[in-house]
Amino acid sequence: MKLLFYRYGSICEPDLIDGFQELGHTVLEMTAEMTGNALTPQESIQNISNQLLAQPVDFVFSINFFPFVSEVCNIFRLPYLCWTVDSPVMELFTDSVSHSWNRIFLFDRTQYEEISPLNPGHVFHLPLAVNLAQKQNTIQKAPLNLHQKFSSDVSFVGSLYTEKCPYDKLSEPPDYLCGYLHGLMEAQIRIYGGFIIEDLLTEEIIHEFKEHLPGFYSNPFAGHLTDQKTMAQLYVGNKISSMERVRVMELLSSRFSVDLYTASDASCLPRIHNRGLANSLEEMPVIFHNSKINLNITSKSIRSGIPLRIFDILGCGGFALTNFQLELPKLFVLGEDLVCYENMEDLSCKTDYFLRHESERREIAENGLERVKKCHTYPLRLEEMIHLAFSQNET
Repeated sequence: MKLLFYRYGSICEPDLIDGFQELGHTVLEMTAEMTGNALTPQESIQNISNQLLAQPVDFVFSINFFPFVSEVCNIFRLPYLCWTVDSPVMELFTDSVSHSWNRIFLFDRTQYEEISPLNPGHVFHLPLAVNLAQKQNTIQKAPLNLHQKFSSDVSFVGSLYTEKCPYDKLSEPPDYLCGYLHGLMEAQIRIYGGFIIEDLLTEEIIHEFKEHLPGFYSNPFAGHLTDQKTMAQLYVGNKISSMERVRVMELLSSRFSVDLYTASDASCLPRIHNRGLANSLEEMPVIFHNSKINLNITSKSIRSGIPLRIFDILGCGGFALTNFQLELPKLFVLGEDLVCYENMEDLSCKTDYFLRHESERREIAENGLERVKKCHTYPLRLEEMIHLAFSQNET
């Protein structure tokens, strides 16, 4: 089949293109979103319409969900396949989600359970995957000095969320609001495998928060997004992620040598080795391969799913130490393919243990690599995606 890939610059887009091509599909690319020029929805609709008229395809694909792409495909009566890699994706709450030509694939089962009632039979749960060939090829071709440069005891690749935490725009909040939200966040930060925030945000708390948060997010498209969901996922969830990641870095860097690869401001972490931003295609695989322990600290807005970082770590033959997520036992054998920590104390103890037990650590990393090789590659996922998408009755 021939598909139009509507790109915006997600780091996994090249992996998806490789996966489609490996299955024998022809991929046309639209990269207008990647030029840096802000396009209006009307301009984007015109661009994609012109592209489809000039070069007809069997379906359109994107990472995450674009309402205007869905609108165009609905007019053209053309299947629109998309696959989330992020959470939250606020666009999923627009009315466009309900179009019958959508085939929406969500990596987080909780996200799926939230969105699927908006378009029954056209929304699917599909975990993420890894481009094993690209990762292994990058590692094998990397020169010795690059392997040496990126050797670490403990490493974390990712944002601290300190620079992109909209919660921090909260202005002069009353003591009661601060106290309530502080207690709520302290409770949630200790819970792995459950998301309690949304249910505990009362109308009074939401109203007070909006009163003291300039520019509270409002969906520009008509849809089903509530202030409760917005506050829980976009604001409080991101703040908890920031708090947790800073605390993990503080804790581990007080005992171990920890390398942090980030564009975030890490000046609050004097004992951390801030290595700056890592190139995702050329450097990140080498980091994952050469770190004794690769940390995964899942964003709290990913409520049950497995983030892309875990698949990438394992696909590089790296050892992954991660917080627990509800979907992990469904795809991996815990303690054999990767290791989960239950709380901060457990994280520190397991870091110490696996730094001192090299053979066990290497065995787990090898198991993880074999697991993703057999079960979690992009061609396997994309075959499943296309089967699900085109086994549905078009309306």
